[in-house]
Amino acid sequence: MNKEALRRWEQLRDLEEDNFLILFNDEYNTFDYVIKSLVEVCGHDTVQAEQCTIITHYKGSCEVRSGNRKILNSMKSKLKARGLESIVI
Repeated sequence: MNKEALRRWEQLRDLEEDNFLILFNDEYNTFDYVIKSLVEVCGHDTVQAEQCTIITHYKGSCEVRSGNRKILNSMKSKLKARGLESIVI
């Protein structure tokens, strides 16, 4: 594959909506802190943030957002700055 084709493929991949931001459980952040972070960073309403926080706590992780890879990576960075572990897949 030539460089131009690879660049176009990467741009298309970044536009895909089939990416997920996964939040991981930890042993030091409070429920209230995680809920507040999900509201402020991911745009959740309080109920959605509470549900994601509970799922993360009991299952170890939760898909907290889906969408564009670049936007999710930005959210991931903001969560990391708040001490929350996440990945984009």
